[in-house]
Amino acid sequence: MKKNRIRKTKEDYVVDFIVYAIAIIVAVSILLPFMQVVTISMSPASVVNRNGFHLIPHEFDFSGYSKIMSDDNFWHSYLNTIIRAVVGTFLSVAVTILTAYPLSKTKLPHRKGIMLFIVFTMYFSGGMIPTYLLIKNLGLLNNFLVYLLPCLVTGFALIITRNFFMTIPEALEESAKIDGASNFTVLMRIYLPLATPVVATIALWYCVQHWNSWMDNMLYVSDQSLYVLQYLLQTILNSGQTPDMEQAVGIVVHTETMKMAALVLSLIPIVCLYPFLQKYFIKGMIVGSVKG
Repeated sequence: MKKNRIRKTKEDYVVDFIVYAIAIIVAVSILLPFMQVVTISMSPASVVNRNGFHLIPHEFDFSGYSKIMSDDNFWHSYLNTIIRAVVGTFLSVAVTILTAYPLSKTKLPHRKGIMLFIVFTMYFSGGMIPTYLLIKNLGLLNNFLVYLLPCLVTGFALIITRNFFMTIPEALEESAKIDGASNFTVLMRIYLPLATPVVATIALWYCVQHWNSWMDNMLYVSDQSLYVLQYLLQTILNSGQTPDMEQAVGIVVHTETMKMAALVLSLIPIVCLYPFLQKYFIKGMIVGSVKG
């Protein structure tokens, strides 16, 4: 028995062509710079100076990686960033879930007012100078907690999580409470297992946010032992060397090669993490955005 197939109209083919064209352009715009970075990172200085932009290495030279990987300051900042990303993501996801659960209940007193304050923070902030003064008065200057506390929760992730919780039938919670379950038990045993897509989504957001942050390092941290990777990369991109390299003696590496090698090394964790969370990402975004 033949299945009925929907025939595409000319408009459908035009729309398909436009969508695929845009997708290809976006993919190329992402892949080309990435390929350029990888190519320069493993090319000798002479080839980079002679050929400029090229996507396929003509010669291989890993001296840029050798120079970066031999610097203790680079690995120390790498460790700081890993600790920040892991601890910060865990704390942010935990606080977001614990806040979104009660806000998903229509019987919560002053619920609309609380949500209004949360939405307000998405559009307005105190500004750089008042924020600096607040961080200073809290004693967070040159403190690792300055990487965690000010960005503990974002309004958008909180709203997405709350909307997801609102899609879970209340009958599940009511039946659990009849059996004697507390609110915390309901959250851990019913809501969280069903909320895997949205938890994976906001975890990826928070992880990328912590991994890419460097402005807070520049503003609030002057202790070099607390430097994070992205701030160190910013220093490398500006001067071609980390602070410890100024007195280094050894092989001379082309500045651009060293910069690109540092960038490639900084991308590895996020590139490895994303494929494992991708299957949850779209579902978490769609379901969490439906109900307001």
